[in-house]
Amino acid sequence: MAVKLHRCGLMFIKGPHPCWRVQKALEDSGIEYEIVKHSAIRGRRTDLIERSGQKVLPVVELPDGTMVRDESARLAERIRAGEFSERPAA
Repeated sequence: MAVKLHRCGLMFIKGPHPCWRVQKALEDSGIEYEIVKHSAIRGRRTDLIERSGQKVLPVVELPDGTMVRDESARLAERIRAGEFSERPAA
C-alpha cells in the first residue's frame, strides 16, 4: 500500500509551495503515493482535523495509518533521506 499525501487542492501552484515541495520529494524519491486533497481554507479541513488532530498541511500518512506532520522543508528532507520508503517485513 502506498503512502498518502494530504495536501491542499491548489494543485496548479508549484515552486516554494509547501504541498508541492513534499509532493516533489515523493516523486523524486520514487515513492508511490496517493493524493488526498483538502480545502485551502484551514477551517474547512474537518476530516484532517479528526484524523490527525491538526489542520496544517502537508501531512504524509504512512501505510499503517500514522500521520506525519512537519515543516515542508524538513518533511521533504526526511523523504529524500529514505525515512518513508517501504521497508521489507522482518
